[in-house]
Amino acid sequence: MTSSGRVWKFGDDVNTDLIIPGRYLSRYDEAHLAEHAMEGLSESFAKEVVQGDIIVAGRNFGCGSSREQAVMALKRAGVAAIVARSYARIFYRNSINLGLHVFESDDAYDAFPDGARVSLDPIGHALTSLDGAKTAQLKEIPHHARKILDSGGLVPHLKGRFGEK
Repeated sequence: MTSSGRVWKFGDDVNTDLIIPGRYLSRYDEAHLAEHAMEGLSESFAKEVVQGDIIVAGRNFGCGSSREQAVMALKRAGVAAIVARSYARIFYRNSINLGLHVFESDDAYDAFPDGARVSLDPIGHALTSLDGAKTAQLKEIPHHARKILDSGGLVPHLKGRFGEK
């Protein structure tokens, strides 16, 4: 899953209520959720994000509640991956289970400004500016999580492993 797109940069402690405000959770419709993705931090995100864009964030991304709708909203909006210094544990696991690539990096946040055009190479563990001038190393995703992501999430992974019933 090599991807290229625009960087959407967010800071530390981005909680799930900022990712998808609770007032939009009355409908469990992914398209509806995507229309309000990141509304707590950016009025333009949901209107301007395109397939393949990448969120680059600080520490503790996805903290707060355990709502999986936060992951659903970002994935449906077109976010190909999130690269952050660290994640809230439940958000990280929800992302893997729902097939949204999440990478940790100590240097991506400082390397790329908001709006930078980048290419993500999950095999080479790198996020690189399209002009090749800057590269940030990504921590390797654990093997078991990589298998789930490569399947598109936990449900497709289990269906493939145990046969669809």
